[in-house]
This record gives sequence, C-alpha cells and structure tokens, in this order.
Amino acid sequence: MVRLLVSTGEVSGDLQGSLLVKALHEEAARRCLPLEVVALGGSRMERAGAQLLADTTKLGAIGLWEPIPLVIPTLKLQARVRRWLRLHPPDAVVLIDYMGANVNLGLRLRRLYPDVPITYYIAPQEWAFSLGDGGTTRLIGFTDRILAIFPEEASFYAERGAQVTWVGHPLIDTLQQRPSRQEARQQLGLPQEAPVLLMLPASRRQELRYVLPPMAEAVAKLQRQRPDLQVLLPAGLPGFEAVLTGTMQGAGATAVRVIPAGEADALRPLLCAAADAALTKSGTANLELALRGVPQVTGYRVSRPTAFLAKHVIHFNVAHISPVNLVLGERLVPELLQDDFTPDAILAALLPLFDPATGARERVQEGYVRLRQKLGEPGVTRRAATAILEPF
Repeated sequence: MVRLLVSTGEVSGDLQGSLLVKALHEEAARRCLPLEVVALGGSRMERAGAQLLADTTKLGAIGLWEPIPLVIPTLKLQARVRRWLRLHPPDAVVLIDYMGANVNLGLRLRRLYPDVPITYYIAPQEWAFSLGDGGTTRLIGFTDRILAIFPEEASFYAERGAQVTWVGHPLIDTLQQRPSRQEARQQLGLPQEAPVLLMLPASRRQELRYVLPPMAEAVAKLQRQRPDLQVLLPAGLPGFEAVLTGTMQGAGATAVRVIPAGEADALRPLLCAAADAALTKSGTANLELALRGVPQVTGYRVSRPTAFLAKHVIHFNVAHISPVNLVLGERLVPELLQDDFTPDAILAALLPLFDPATGARERVQEGYVRLRQKLGEPGVTRRAATAILEPF
C-alpha cells in the first residue's frame, strides 16, 4: 500500500486537490497499485476519495489582523499533523499552493523523512509578484519536483535550479460540461432575454467584510440603470449565505439568488453558461470564468493596515492581480485594487460588458482564446498523477 499525503488549503486548493485525488486513484487503479490518499484539504477532496486528516478550507486569511482568530485552530491542527506524521510516515507527499503552511510543512517533512519524495503542484506565484528584492523560492530546497501549471512558473523555477515539469492548468480538465446559454437559463428558471450577472465575492470570511460591500453597492447602482438585471450569487463556504443575503439587501440590490454552498459546485457550469458577465474577487475563479467564456470584472480589497504593510513594509508588488492578466501579460480583464475598488469604479467597468455597442465583450473573448492556448492541453491531472506515482 502506497500512502500519499496531499496538503492544501482554502476553497481553490480544495477544488484543485479534488481533481488531483480523482486522477491519482484512476492512475493507481490502472497500475494495479494499492493507494491510500490522506489529505489536508476540504470536503471536495474527501468526496474525491481522500481520507481527510484535517479541514483547512476555513483557515485562510490575508492581512495583518485577519489571521489572528485562526492562530489557535491552526496550532492545534499543526500539532495533530505532527502526531500523525510520526505514527504514519507517508511514502510520498504532494503540496498544492497554500504557500506559508505548505512551505513550513515541507521543511518539517524534509527534516523528518529526508528520503520521502516531495512534489509541489501549483507552486506559489513567486513568478508573478515580488516581496522586497524578490520571492524567497524556499520551496526549491525541500522539493524534489515541481509540477507547474503556467509556462512562466515552469521557467521561473527551472532557471533557479528546480526539477520542473509543465503539466498545464487543471481547470482545462473541467470544461467537458458546457451547456448552452438557453439550456442553462431554462434549467435555472431565468428569463431568456434578461441580463444576468454572476457574483463571486468571497471564499474567505474576511472577504465578506472588505470585498462584498462595494460589489453589492455597485450591483444596486447597475440595477438602477438595468432594472431587469438578474444576479446569481453562489456562497463560497457553508455559513456565508446569511451574510451574502443581508449585505445585498442592505445595499438595495434586488432579484438576487443566493445559492447555498452545498449546491454551488454542481451548478457551476450552468451559472457560468447563463451569465452575461461576472463580478469576482481575484483568484482561481478568474481563470475558470475565462475558460468558460464569461466576461468579467475583478478586484480585491484588504484592511487599510494590511494594505499599508504590504506597500510600505513588505514592498509587495505585482503587475496584475487577476491570473488572466498575469498569464497574458496585459490588462485584458478590468481589475480594481484597494482604494480603486469602489462601487462607482466597479459600475464603470461593468457597464461596457452589458452594452454590445462598445465591443468590450468581443475584445475580452478574443483575449480568452489566446489565454486558452497558454494553459496546455486536456489531461492535466492525468499527467500530474502519472508524474507523482512514477517512483512506485
């Protein structure tokens, strides 16, 4: 029996992890290889066939003060993981994104089990941002292999001495379900001719406080100009539904359908197919929307102390915040950060996407075609699983 530890965190990591876990079991079955996958992740990975050691999806936070409430739960989780590792040595380890926690885990594993192969799949985006004089690239010291999902990521780490394989982006493998706009709206009970906006504001609790309110106000303003606008709002995590509903109502937005987190994954292809445009926080969802052909506006906001620290102390610098723009190296998708992330600015960016005369939708779709060409061919998770199980 091969015991594989897969570690990730937050909602996006759980999604990517679930696709990989499924592919690992399929590849192991093809090889007649008995496989046990133990995971630090979430319910998606568990449903895909992993034994969940701890749920890390609710432990994500960005900022100066925001992580403080998570310190004790995180320390308890780390102690439990250390106990498990001493009693159950893994045969191999896969780390998915989740930079701080996974770098610390990787360093600990390398000290504890120096001969256990460690693969980093979806490495931190050091190729895209700088902290002070540059990224730390600490993961090269404990990682045996990096499976890169972006060409730029592969080049960045290869130039620094890592063993790297570019496998492509795993979201490419999720696009088999592509219902038509008419079919999607019919199944969702939406008017065929009404404008529809998909909102994806939060997968972390802090985003309900900083990202959601300006989005909600912008949508209310948009509905005053487009009274027939329908809004689809899936919850990023269980328990978000009440805050989403209350914030949208408080801003004066109407015709908003809040979709419970437990239903959101299954409905995602329909939601994207039905939408004329999307308003989303920056993150993996930007790429999913692009691959599904949904024009979008993206942005992000953190607390003022965190923004000050990032700018003046850590010297965080990034050319773009949306992965779509990062991969293309251009500002295809409108993105608004911090003080620019205001209701009026969001509204101004959204309006052209609902006006055919502007040509904005066509320009975005042309850019999406170029983006798809940069993300590899289908079979990404199969290639990743084959590389991970290669030693066995």
